[in-house]
Amino acid sequence: QQGQMVAPVVANLGPLEDLTLTPNPDEVEEVFTLPLAHLLREENQGYTHFRTAGRYGYTLPVFLHGPHKVWGLTAIITELTLELLAPDRY
Repeated sequence: QQGQMVAPVVANLGPLEDLTLTPNPDEVEEVFTLPLAHLLREENQGYTHFRTAGRYGYTLPVFLHGPHKVWGLTAIITELTLELLAPDRY
């Protein structure tokens, strides 16, 4: 939607097992974690090509992990974060 702003936050929250997360069920279906090393492996990275009006429209990143697929705005934010955190490896 137009007019909305997203402000991603990168933080070290300490050991994951010590966290208690209570996401809004209207906005979050599931919470899962992915190690940075997993995201940096080429076999877990891909792109999705979208068509508009029957022609090539645009390409977005996608990250794969078992039954999970990170795509859309989350994948865009993940890709930009990897570019900042590991520019020599991503």
